[in-house]
Amino acid sequence: MVRYLVRGRVQGVGFRWFVMREAARLGLKGHVRNLPDGGVEVCAQGTSAALVALERTLSAGPAGAHVEHVEKEELSHESEQLNSFEIL
Repeated sequence: MVRYLVRGRVQGVGFRWFVMREAARLGLKGHVRNLPDGGVEVCAQGTSAALVALERTLSAGPAGAHVEHVEKEELSHESEQLNSFEIL
């Protein structure tokens, strides 16, 4: 599983729905949620190619967003196996 922290103007612009649609298109499992500090957290499982594509998409963001930075963190392989992609 990979965790992305997306910083910039990413709340109130449809970012979570944008990520959910892209994750579904790429066949990823996980979740996306707004953070209290104004960022967005994305946790995703899937193929390496799909995760690379997601990271590119996160860096661009939807119309109305302004992504300043995307941090990436590999999470433990012991993470739970997920069945879907959700907005939390």
